[in-house]
Amino acid sequence: MKKKIIMFVLMLLILAIVIITFVKIDNNDKNKPKDLTKVKLAEVTHSVFYAPLYVAIEKGYFKDEGIDLEVILTPGADKVSAAVLSNSVDVGFAGTESAIYVYQGKEEDYLVTFAGLTKRDGQFILSRDCQKEFKLEDLYNKEILVGRKGGMPALNFLNAMENSNIDINKINVNYAVDFASLSGTFIGGIGDYVNLFEPTATSVVNLGNACIVESIGKLSGEVPYTAFYARNSYLTKNKELMKGFTNAINRGLEYVKNTNNDIIAKTILPQFPDSSLNDIITIIDNYKKYDSWLTNPYITEKSFNNLEKILIKNSLLDKEVPYSKLINNLYEN
Repeated sequence: MKKKIIMFVLMLLILAIVIITFVKIDNNDKNKPKDLTKVKLAEVTHSVFYAPLYVAIEKGYFKDEGIDLEVILTPGADKVSAAVLSNSVDVGFAGTESAIYVYQGKEEDYLVTFAGLTKRDGQFILSRDCQKEFKLEDLYNKEILVGRKGGMPALNFLNAMENSNIDINKINVNYAVDFASLSGTFIGGIGDYVNLFEPTATSVVNLGNACIVESIGKLSGEVPYTAFYARNSYLTKNKELMKGFTNAINRGLEYVKNTNNDIIAKTILPQFPDSSLNDIITIIDNYKKYDSWLTNPYITEKSFNNLEKILIKNSLLDKEVPYSKLINNLYEN
């Protein structure tokens, strides 16, 4: 009887060891990191304006989709599109107008936009004169730095002025300074006003050189302001991968929409080591107040048509290009 009990106990121990071993192996498989696919992304500028993208990075949403994302700062939408066309990067993140220009130039492997992030301009007008209450007519007979001609920031400034019945011919609009050099040029003494994104705008204000007096996005209206695009061939070959990319962006948008600003700021603070937490909270509050971000990555035909109208009006596009050709929404409701 005693031997039977000992044998029974030994069998139970062996069974327990086998179960523990299988559970350990199973847990190891679950915890084993996924094989990640490298995706290179060229971003037009690094701004809190793109908070949902940085949330997706910091929260690991891209890795959840099997993507090892490398972000490369590439100032200027024209340079972003050139980087995508040259295969230096896989995805461009810039104004959709740059993809339209490529298509208009009859590029065979043109750029297709598959997801959006922002739905209006994120610039603010900064003034050197902070002593009086600002009105748009104060721009008359003054110089304002707006970035390169034909770029989305400059176009939205022009559209904002038209929407506000401001005569652009009475303003000295400076297109000679490239986007990346706007703040430094303004700090150096050129221009009475400048259009800047965050966190650069707040940084210039903190230096005591200027104050924020108006929002371009509030005045200009909705367009696919900054979006993600890839070469048509790349998108065709990597559709499932880019669906995963779009899912990560959507999670970032949802997080920003449903999360308190101080928590969002703490999440993306590693992306902006030179900015204070309080500054980032204020910037996020401003962008939420002006309804800057899309609810999801889907780009509507109406917003795309609004953009085309701006381009045609400024003689940058001869006629409307097809929405169905240049927009391939990978977001699925």
